[in-house]
Amino acid sequence: MRQLATVNIAAIAFALATLPLSAQWPEVKTKRVPLTRDGKPNLTGPAPKTAGGKTTDFSGVWLSAKAPCEGTSTATFGCSDAPEGIPIGFLDITSTRPEEVESGAKERLPYQPWAEALARQRMAGNGKDSPIPRCLPMPSVAHWNSFHPQKLVQNEEALIILDEYMAQYRQIFLDGRALPKDPFPYFKGYSVGRWEGDTLVVETMGFKDGLWLDAKGNPLTDQARTVERIRRPNYGNLEIQITVNDPKAYTRPWTVTRNLKIALDTELLEYICNENEKDIAHMVSK
Repeated sequence: MRQLATVNIAAIAFALATLPLSAQWPEVKTKRVPLTRDGKPNLTGPAPKTAGGKTTDFSGVWLSAKAPCEGTSTATFGCSDAPEGIPIGFLDITSTRPEEVESGAKERLPYQPWAEALARQRMAGNGKDSPIPRCLPMPSVAHWNSFHPQKLVQNEEALIILDEYMAQYRQIFLDGRALPKDPFPYFKGYSVGRWEGDTLVVETMGFKDGLWLDAKGNPLTDQARTVERIRRPNYGNLEIQITVNDPKAYTRPWTVTRNLKIALDTELLEYICNENEKDIAHMVSK
């Protein structure tokens, strides 16, 4: 599982490469940014609170942590394909550091035999069956690895996540409702959250069967339940610890961590990936 199908991943990276932030809304200023004594944004300052002051406010525009194009294994894709780098976890869900972005972590996922065979089959297919060039939504576990900015909007009833890529959205309900007993399967599933101190604990279930967790094709099934522990340790950083419990595909639960950085003075733009799409015709299965 460590050898990549280069054409597949390179094409996917090109299809999702982020627009430069300079192309975003002009003259937008983020409000209430803490400043250092010399007037610069203090990204290590305290995380903001909601209007009631009881919980951390995650609102803002965020960018996934990325491995730089130059100086790492991701240079094989070419900086023209992904000038801002490859999101950690996008190619391989197990990666947590830049040096792992392509190969994944040393510890393999605890596959059920059929799931490992499926992942190998998907890799051998050179991306022909990947949902990404087909412009299908990503599951909630994978959207933290987006090439594109994401905007979090929070109030007492919900945390709404807007992804610039393909105008995707996700709702995490905070109003005390229970997860549905007989859910209709969705790409993002159904999510409810509760607070444990300054950490938002999000439970999600009701996924469509056969989803891809990453560009390598690691599977997520309709039996999966995930728990995300979201915290904002300071103003400029967001940390998400994700635990996947999918007994249909894996022999035990497993956990990865994602990090996002605040993006100041910018806004989302419309990005529809199936407009003028030309990649999939060149992705031929073996």
